[in-house]
Amino acid sequence: MKKSAIALIAIAVVLVIWVFSGYNGLVTLNESADAQWAKVETQYQRRFDLIPNLVASVKAILNQEQTVFGDIAEARTRYAGASSPNEKAAAATQVESALGRLLVIMENYPQLQSSANVRDLMTQLEGTENRISVERTRFNDEIRAYNTTIKRFPKNLLAAVTGFGERSYFEAAAGTETAPTVNFE
Repeated sequence: MKKSAIALIAIAVVLVIWVFSGYNGLVTLNESADAQWAKVETQYQRRFDLIPNLVASVKAILNQEQTVFGDIAEARTRYAGASSPNEKAAAATQVESALGRLLVIMENYPQLQSSANVRDLMTQLEGTENRISVERTRFNDEIRAYNTTIKRFPKNLLAAVTGFGERSYFEAAAGTETAPTVNFE
């Protein structure tokens, strides 16, 4: 009887250790995903900080494409009001679309490209876009690791009991695979 009680206590201790360890692992993965999303947002903020300077520089040379400037301002406002990663990703996609149209405009106006301010800002913006892409990929990697862990047995049981649910990947919005067109007529 004494050996069976010790065995039950040992099993209970192992089970408790496994639960605590598993829970802490889920917390760590969840926090890693949140931290990675914060890095994506940091790059979005960098983009949004550069945009007013770029727009001001372009406006100084080109006053006629107000629609693009309005779209960029609207997208920035939408991003600022977004509360979830999915809403922020949708707003960021809207910014990307407007920036794409702005780039097309710049290609059609060589005098814009000759402005040193515009060139420098565009270089910074291109670098930021690359950083955003890298951070989005890393975010999706973190989400994949988290989602895989909470779906595998036996952690799926622990995740269900402790409230850890599946998280969404960053996905590009429909239509972003098509390059924007600008009509000057």
